[in-house]
Amino acid sequence: MDKVALLSEILAQNPSDAFARYGLAMEYASRGEVETSLTEFGRLLTDHPDYTAGYFMAAQTLAKAGRNDEARARLNNGIASARRTGNQHALSEMQAMLDDLDLAG
Repeated sequence: MDKVALLSEILAQNPSDAFARYGLAMEYASRGEVETSLTEFGRLLTDHPDYTAGYFMAAQTLAKAGRNDEARARLNNGIASARRTGNQHALSEMQAMLDDLDLAG
């Protein structure tokens, strides 16, 4: 069974499983299925607004697709999440990516 099928099966049994939803979004991103990946990241972040890694990886997926304005928005939301949860490492990573995007124009 491939990863998408496995993770989809897990989510069918437990739709609120944040780790499985994140994994599914990441798997779609790795396959180059940007829209499907972003849909899954969106569901993750709607259900779990403080799943900070989701913001960062969604922003990376958007940036790779050349959608820098959307990536900036995800990063700003992720930075707010990182501040709420006290995740300094994630905050610094997302701030660095935001700075890079701002320098790129």
